[in-house]
Amino acid sequence: MSTSLAPPPVRPSVPAAPRRRTRALALPEARWALASTLAFLLALPLDLSGATPWLYGPLYVIAYAAGGWEPALEGLRALREKTLDVDLLMIVAALGAAAIGQVLDGALLIVIFATSGALEALDTARTADSVRGLLDLAPATATRLSADGAVEERIPTDQLAVGDVVLVRPGERIGADGRVLEGESEADQATITGEPLPVPKAPGDDVFAGTLNGSGALRVRVERDPADSVIARIVTLVEEASQTKAPTQLFIEKVEQRYAVGVVAATLAVFAVPLAFGADLTGALLRAMTFMIVASPCAVVLATMPPLLSAIATAGRHGVLVKSAVAMERLGEIDAAAIDKTGTLTEGTPEVTAVRPLPGSGLDEDSLLALAAAAEHFSEHPLGRAVVTEARARGLRLAPAQDFVAVPGRGVSATVGGSAVTV
Repeated sequence: MSTSLAPPPVRPSVPAAPRRRTRALALPEARWALASTLAFLLALPLDLSGATPWLYGPLYVIAYAAGGWEPALEGLRALREKTLDVDLLMIVAALGAAAIGQVLDGALLIVIFATSGALEALDTARTADSVRGLLDLAPATATRLSADGAVEERIPTDQLAVGDVVLVRPGERIGADGRVLEGESEADQATITGEPLPVPKAPGDDVFAGTLNGSGALRVRVERDPADSVIARIVTLVEEASQTKAPTQLFIEKVEQRYAVGVVAATLAVFAVPLAFGADLTGALLRAMTFMIVASPCAVVLATMPPLLSAIATAGRHGVLVKSAVAMERLGEIDAAAIDKTGTLTEGTPEVTAVRPLPGSGLDEDSLLALAAAAEHFSEHPLGRAVVTEARARGLRLAPAQDFVAVPGRGVSATVGGSAVTV
């Protein structure tokens, strides 16, 4: 493909995946937690200022109900299966606090637990958003060719089948994993491999769904079902990672049941033993409820999964896919990391760091750079753009280029000022 003096072509931009982001209030856990928190914050100043209980009492009831109904329901379901859940233990502790007159403390416990549950749900949703956003990189439609290649048909990519031949035009995203049959180009595979530079593609080379085709047209035979593409498998892998449990969480879940039973038994003992020896009923109940509140393991339970989910979600938003919660937890124990791709540690944008003319060429750095930048002016390759950017940064004047030719994977050639220039 060649051109002469003409305006620079519009370079296909690399569209980012549409940013999926679940709104916090779209989650029922967040809405209930917000209602509970607002009711608590409205009741707190009234309570501390000595207002009549008829003013702040209903607000505390709303805080208890909004933040506690869901964990109470989950706890009762677990109790029906003959297991004692920490959620139920927390609700009992909050109700116990209210029973001994510590309504504020019980409401605060409910609010903390509800807020933690909402944050965990939000982190889980945001993790799914980050991963599912990868699927948006794959185009919604593709151009399928007939057996003789004479008829083009635009169809949804999920209707492609193994063996179909698709036409990928310059600047389009590739619709399915496959193998190049005809054409030469380069593909931006940063979303799959992390490599910042386009990879040359020629007949026989593999291409991946969601990657961006360069300046050449390609005919690609579909080799994998769209549901089994590399991107789809990455999504599945990370979704499975969010469902795994770290050793700390597994340990806590293992002892949680026994601990909850032990707390209930100990609470009954703290209440019944003094009562059997003639202690006052109110005093015995007060001690028992105080013990249950203090012994509730809510803080330990809440300190495990939310941080891990938040870490996995944050890593996903920055392009780091975590294989499992186990891997994330063990990350804190590593002493050294081996990085296999230079682009992982850099910005992924090539820059000119030095210009070295050959001895006897009769060119200095600026004149050599000006010739190369003039030839690369029409190029869409990141290395060509880096050369042009450096020339402009130095304030060099670029002479018009004629007879421009770009060969995918090899470079460009042009006539600049009557001289043939090949880069």
